Amino acid sequence: MYKRIRDLREDKDLTQQQLAKMLNITQTTYSRYETGVLDVPSVVLIKLSEFHNVSIDYILGQTDNPKRLND
Repeated sequence: MYKRIRDLREDKDLTQQQLAKMLNITQTTYSRYETGVLDVPSVVLIKLSEFHNVSIDYILGQTDNPKRLND
């Protein structure tokens, strides 16, 4: 999961600071999500899923298909 959220961020050429600001968290907290030091809360998973337009299952590594069910 941690590599996926980093890869999704990098695919949009965003810094950790930019994405953290969008999520209303600090860059340090976001960095800890990407490195696995902190578990990503469900509310943040939902925001990331919506922002990147991918399924939560994709972020969690449960599927390699990024498509959301309601798309």
